Amino acid sequence: MTEHLLTVTIRLIVAMALGGLVGLEREYRAKDAGFRTHFLVALGSALFTLISIYGFTEGVKDTSRVAAQVVSGIGFLGAGLIVFQRNVIRGLTTAAGLWVTAAIGMACGVGQYYMAVGVTVLMLVGLELLSHFIPHIGTETVQLSFSSASREKALNAIADIRRLVLDVRSYEMKEKHTSRGEIYEIQLEVRMRRGQRTDGLFDFLQDFDDVSLLNDE
Repeated sequence: MTEHLLTVTIRLIVAMALGGLVGLEREYRAKDAGFRTHFLVALGSALFTLISIYGFTEGVKDTSRVAAQVVSGIGFLGAGLIVFQRNVIRGLTTAAGLWVTAAIGMACGVGQYYMAVGVTVLMLVGLELLSHFIPHIGTETVQLSFSSASREKALNAIADIRRLVLDVRSYEMKEKHTSRGEIYEIQLEVRMRRGQRTDGLFDFLQDFDDVSLLNDE
């Protein structure tokens, strides 16, 4: 009994640790699904797998059915992360990451530690190291926003940005009336080469207020 309890505890802890490791990478990238979401997915997947193995010992012919539902059930979380907005799909990488994290948790649940650790390492290598050492492969979408007191200056800045990036997928300008006068809030989605420095974007916007930039991955 004590040995069984120790085995189960180790499997759950390893699942939580590996899922949390992947979640830290997503947290670093400021994604909606971060550390807590990933470690909970891995922990829950490991628990469901353990329930399949040890929870049904009498009168059940197929004990794998509970664990099998993790594969399809994780799709509900993934679907909630994928957003189609302004002709751009976001969240695919994070959704796929949750799917793999669930698989890592299941591997821990059956005691396949080498497999779970190996996939975690490969996942982090794919998300971070390859993008760092081979930065110019592919493109990435960048969300850019700023505000201006002058409509003409804002339009000139957008024209400058168009010359710097591969494509401006969309932009929106909202006019607001304040006590200081009219303020124009601009939001853009631009496509850039992966790894291209964003310093040039900030150079164009150094005279504007509320400048923010977010990479979509």
